[in-house]
Amino acid sequence: MGSWRPRLPGLGEGSQAAEPGGGRGPGRGVRGRGGSYHQQFPQGGRGAGYYQGQGAAPPSRGAMMSQQWQPASPAGHLGHGQASRGMLPPRYDGGGRGGRGTGPSLIGPELRQAMDTSHEPDNISSSEPGSPELSPRAPTMEVTHMLRDMSVQDDLSTDQEIMQAFPVSSNSYKFPHRPGSGSIGTRCLVKANHFFAELPDKDLHQYDVSITPEVTSRIVGRSVMEELVRLHKASYLGGRLPAYDGRKSLYTAGPLPFTSKEFHITLLEEDDGSGLERRQKTFKVVIKFAARADLHRLEQFIAGRQAEAPQEALQVLDIVLRELPTARYAPFGRSFFSPDLGRRRSLGEGLESWRGFYQSIRPTQMGLSLNIDMSATAFFEPLPVLDFVAQLLNTDIHSRPLSDAERVKIKKALRGVKVEVTHRGNMRRKYRIAGLTSQATRELTFPVDQGGTVKSVVQYFQETYGFAIQHTYLPCLQVGNQQRPNYLPMEVCKIVEGQRYSKRLNQSQIRALLEETCQRPHDRERDIIQMVNHNSYHEDPYAKEFGIKISERLASIEARILPAPRLKYNETGREKDCLPRVGQWNMMNKKMVNGGRVRSWMCVNFARNVQESVASGFCRELARMCQASGMDFALEPILPTMYAHPDQAERALKARFHDAMNVLGPQRKELELLIGILPDNNGSLYGDLKRVCEIDLGLVSQCCLAKQVFKMNKQILANLALKINVKVGGRNTVLVDAVSRRIPLVTDRPTIIFGADVTHPHPGEDSSPSIAAVVASQDWPEVTKYAGLVSAQSHRQELIEDLYKVTHDPQRGTICGGMIRELLISFKRSTGQKPQRLIFYRDGVSEGQFYQVLLHELDAIRKACASLEANYQPQVTFIVVQKRHHTRLFAHNHNDQNSVDRSGNILPGEYRCGLEDLPSYRVRLLPLQPCRHQGKRLLPPFVRSICKARVETISPPQGTSRPAHYHVLWDENNFTADALQTLTNNLCYTYARCTRSVSIVPPAYYAHLAAFRARFYMEPDSSDSGSMVSGRGAPSSSSTSRSTRAATGGAVRPLPALKDSVKRVMFYC
Repeated sequence: MGSWRPRLPGLGEGSQAAEPGGGRGPGRGVRGRGGSYHQQFPQGGRGAGYYQGQGAAPPSRGAMMSQQWQPASPAGHLGHGQASRGMLPPRYDGGGRGGRGTGPSLIGPELRQAMDTSHEPDNISSSEPGSPELSPRAPTMEVTHMLRDMSVQDDLSTDQEIMQAFPVSSNSYKFPHRPGSGSIGTRCLVKANHFFAELPDKDLHQYDVSITPEVTSRIVGRSVMEELVRLHKASYLGGRLPAYDGRKSLYTAGPLPFTSKEFHITLLEEDDGSGLERRQKTFKVVIKFAARADLHRLEQFIAGRQAEAPQEALQVLDIVLRELPTARYAPFGRSFFSPDLGRRRSLGEGLESWRGFYQSIRPTQMGLSLNIDMSATAFFEPLPVLDFVAQLLNTDIHSRPLSDAERVKIKKALRGVKVEVTHRGNMRRKYRIAGLTSQATRELTFPVDQGGTVKSVVQYFQETYGFAIQHTYLPCLQVGNQQRPNYLPMEVCKIVEGQRYSKRLNQSQIRALLEETCQRPHDRERDIIQMVNHNSYHEDPYAKEFGIKISERLASIEARILPAPRLKYNETGREKDCLPRVGQWNMMNKKMVNGGRVRSWMCVNFARNVQESVASGFCRELARMCQASGMDFALEPILPTMYAHPDQAERALKARFHDAMNVLGPQRKELELLIGILPDNNGSLYGDLKRVCEIDLGLVSQCCLAKQVFKMNKQILANLALKINVKVGGRNTVLVDAVSRRIPLVTDRPTIIFGADVTHPHPGEDSSPSIAAVVASQDWPEVTKYAGLVSAQSHRQELIEDLYKVTHDPQRGTICGGMIRELLISFKRSTGQKPQRLIFYRDGVSEGQFYQVLLHELDAIRKACASLEANYQPQVTFIVVQKRHHTRLFAHNHNDQNSVDRSGNILPGEYRCGLEDLPSYRVRLLPLQPCRHQGKRLLPPFVRSICKARVETISPPQGTSRPAHYHVLWDENNFTADALQTLTNNLCYTYARCTRSVSIVPPAYYAHLAAFRARFYMEPDSSDSGSMVSGRGAPSSSSTSRSTRAATGGAVRPLPALKDSVKRVMFYC
């Protein structure tokens, strides 16, 4: 069978389906855009179904375009029960004896993309008779043999007519196979923080554990199991050392002497220092055989002979290797922390940093490996509560009562924190803080008997403990529950050591944490090796018990350095193009390829320490830099620079805009740009300015910090000019290969490139929605300008809900909409052509979500396309971009100046081969690894958003670069490895905000920026549910949260609409 373009069956042009169990039909081909193809099915001979539209022939292309490529158009032509000429509901006829299907099958269809060679059945090893497998999975071929009609029947409603059914299990879909590894670039060797592991030759068994009374704490559960093993290892456990997950499962290397057994374990309560006899508590523990973990399946998977990763076997190995670190250190997620693993550092406001390490067992293409990385996080300092509060408020609290705002801040910070009392000598009983009293300590009373006698807290502590409370004007800590609260004065409490701080850090704490953890590559590599040696995996009793051997050397892997692309600039400049070196270049002697036009602009100064003359001089120099860079930029503002108080930002902006329009209105002109000068510490001012400009005024803006105004060097001005140019519709640079039409599968036919991301609220903000953002290229073949849309959706929902949507209006009927549809229309309006190829870069998806995200969002893309034109289905390539992983790459020789940049990182554009993770699905592994450009500090995405967005200069070289990881989940364009690697690498040089390459492909980066920007559009919420979520570039210490959730806690309200003049340009840069 020849190669054919894979399609989702049942949707649009060139698709077909066969009924389950269909007989031997004629195997009729379907005429697609590139000719005809046949789709073979593993059962029922050749599929005989063929796509047939119902009703009259569709209208001409011109008529179709005029009717359907309109924004938010009514979908009445997709009416219920009938088809118009604009959109024909598909019908599938089964051939041969299969006949026409009567409904969907019970098992979902397999969405497999066709390959040049037929798919071989998966190698599923059989288990020992009578021994159940851990979470057994149905054989893939059973699902492959069961296909159902993916179309909809003629009587479905409008929004269902372009609907398709998807499989309900990952068993029924295989991600595309990898088309080779690629060959472009200079080959080299690099090291990675992976340590290869030998698979044990053991028979792993799982046992269910039931503890009565029920234990909710992992610490208590482990204590029970530790005592059980100490007492009964040599007898009832047959000498085996089990690994326990702290909950419901126990694992052993070989069977225990029983299938089910009951134990009674007695523990002593924690010593509280009172000197009294500790009480005993007895637990009933039942251990019962559950299943066997088949390591042979894991070997088959790593060797590529099995499609599904045996997650159960991986879980066992992970639990075994976590057992000893869990006993030694404080575990959180997959990381372990301890004050003994490095020096503590104060982060301010009662917090300190602890060093630690991340650990995870991973199946890779080079075998099983243990991924080890250095880590750090924030813990509460073990301080007296009074000292903590003084640091938190940064003020003296020993002589005055608290304000309401201070009380709320303390309550948020201390809720859930464990404290121990200090007023009872050696007796250090522990309590968990539930809240803060609204009254001062001197005003608090409580009943002491049934007769209604009350006693004050001050009197009680004096009479009972002989303790005189000094700070009676402060509130008490409330412990226990609301029905029976206990009051503890702050001065008798101390925070218990070892409690991780899980809420959001402020800007200064983030900076302090980064300064503590930011390491050059050579130092990070040294610390990782020292950590592996410190953990002594070769002496770990649990690793020995299970036969796991961990290498003590970093993995050496082959890699390639992809060449940098040549960039084009304007012909009027002295340098018309350039070739970046080591991932960077500059704007000297160059002019923007398409300079924007700004003839009317103004400046508002919110920084009191910036004098009017200084602000005016800065704006004048910025205007000159924009002109020198190739923009048509007026040197003088239409109104003089004005100072405004930050607290009156919205009023001042709207008033000044009104003044500007009074000047421009008679000339029929619009205000095109606002320059805002902000204080270095500006709280919520940045977000307020962006919200007012982009939502209310329809105006793009450029913010500058006061320290940049005073510094005012050419680098700052040039970087500001880059951002201003794209915000007003210009382009800074384009790829030479794009202009000359030499990018495979992009420049030969109209191609649109999407980027998408979802950002979630931070821990503790349980009422804020998640924000989805989608951007799409609006120029072809250059693919450099991106329009963006944003949408609020359900709390912590990763699937993008508004990619495609259908609404029903009583007057207009059914209306198709959504972000994909609107951006496709915008592309058609900008280029005059509809895209024939669609490349979708999706950021922020974990491996466990690959399947759900692909099915939901690919379905939405299909529907959006089909709603625009009958049979319109551009070829789709769906790629996930991952940044939040712990793989770090190091130069094979740190002293080789040809293999590292100035910071010691490997060179940009480096692509590693062979160490790609093998997720639980068969993934076409194309993890392009263009490392972050030289000079960028290692920042997690949220930290970058806080520290970088409004800092136009680049940080000094420091830190270890974090490579990006790309997974191809769907590819109808049949990219070769070289073509997709080169495309992604080249796009990373077109990031508009700086003259450096980046590791996240720009459309995904832009979507990330847009999603964080949209948090500023939400309505302020004055409740004490959490602090405000600041977006990229908006450090904020404000305690005001923002939410679009309804007042009753119901559905998420939509974000305010962006003005058309804003969403057509790259406002988020």
